[in-house]
Amino acid sequence: MMEPRTEQKTEAKAESNAGAARYPAANGAAIFAEQLTRHYQMGASVIRAVDGITLEVPAGEFLALLGASGSGKSSLLNLLAGLDHPTSGAVFVLGRQLGRMTSLELSRHRNQTIGIVFQSFNLLPRMTVMENVELPLRLAEVPRAFRPPRVKEALERVGLSERLAHRPGELSGGEQQRVAIARAMVNRPRILLADEPTGNLDSNTGEEILRLISEINRPSDGEEPTTVLIVTHERGLAERYASRIVTLADGRIHRIEQR
Repeated sequence: MMEPRTEQKTEAKAESNAGAARYPAANGAAIFAEQLTRHYQMGASVIRAVDGITLEVPAGEFLALLGASGSGKSSLLNLLAGLDHPTSGAVFVLGRQLGRMTSLELSRHRNQTIGIVFQSFNLLPRMTVMENVELPLRLAEVPRAFRPPRVKEALERVGLSERLAHRPGELSGGEQQRVAIARAMVNRPRILLADEPTGNLDSNTGEEILRLISEINRPSDGEEPTTVLIVTHERGLAERYASRIVTLADGRIHRIEQR
């Protein structure tokens, strides 16, 4: 019996015409942001966290966002992930405009298209490693019989196939981040977004995590590359692994470096 493709199941469900809107200039790009802004009102002041950014991320690229604290890196990542709504401008992911999706469509889109890794791991402490990684499959309504092989495949990919029954508190910080990456990849997304994935790790472990993300970006087994966009404050790691570095300052693009 063949395993059903979750994305086909999702796409087969009715979607609004607005949610399926396409932007011609974004063809071929995994992510396209056009004049994107995110402003916050703080008393009498306006905080311009993201202030008019236009950015295209080609499919298969490994892009790093650098910048000082408060430069807008995480705010931009949240907009690209569909976790926050822009004040103005538009975000297109694989040609679909996030701002025109319904809440249900956006939730399905995140579950099937994007894997997200956070600095704080965000693992559920009472669940085992296997249960944590399985959670996106449950949300995607993948049949129960197909979940264990997918979970084991994802954990093997990050080198933790022997930790299925452990809970997060029994793992090191690096192992917890590997579990978080496995959870982000278990639905086989085409895009991986990571917000400071090495921020809570020592330098050696951080290097291992970036090497793993690089292998996901360009797998050696002939699989299709995964588009990767990471937020990091570690320039050295970004220079070793990213194909392009975008530095932000005051919510704007300050510099773009092709590696």
